Amino acid sequence: MSLPEVKIDSGMSKTLHHGVRVLELLVAHPQGLTLTEIADGVGVHRTVAHRLVRTLEAHQLCRRDKFKRISLAAGLVRLAEPVEQDLRTLARPVLEELGEATQATAHLVVRETATRVRMLMIVEPRQAPMHVSFRPGQVDPIDRGSAGLAMLAAAPALDGERDEVARARARGFAVSYGEIAPGIVGVSAVVPRPAGATQISIGVSLFKASEEDHLGGQVVEAATRLATQLR
Repeated sequence: MSLPEVKIDSGMSKTLHHGVRVLELLVAHPQGLTLTEIADGVGVHRTVAHRLVRTLEAHQLCRRDKFKRISLAAGLVRLAEPVEQDLRTLARPVLEELGEATQATAHLVVRETATRVRMLMIVEPRQAPMHVSFRPGQVDPIDRGSAGLAMLAAAPALDGERDEVARARARGFAVSYGEIAPGIVGVSAVVPRPAGATQISIGVSLFKASEEDHLGGQVVEAATRLATQLR
């Protein structure tokens, strides 16, 4: 996973930027990294990387194992828990019901910037013999994958937009094939929200979708149900 591009200006803290970069790098490498790998990944001297890691360790945001590999620590859970808590609380039963009805992995995705989306919640079906697995927090380009395509389709048509966006606008849901992960089909619909609110989509990911319209209808129904609860 490539790190999000951030341009540093004179009003920003370079040290804090590097510290956040360390955390982003560790998110992309859950198996852990050496101090040298972190220094190379962030683009700083090893001594600087050492100070950054020591500071993050003091706040329980990262830890070292017996092999001195550095990975994320439980302190991040405490920081992240309040984020979109109400949204996640309301969305969970909707996603659980959608996942069981479709026997597919259900997901809630939020629009983070003009160009990318973030997977906020994943609910895997309990009864399906096989299902797709994703990591919560995953960031993807908005123009790839059904979640982002559904969000783009909620806006007026633009010159040069992908045919998939226009088709999603006409159908009320978006479908993608192998754009986020090879061989995986995504079906998503935008959650109707007031103007100015953060865009959200609900969707499912599965290995095969033989009845797109039926599956799309189930996703749209779930998105509408969540919208009603959010009001």
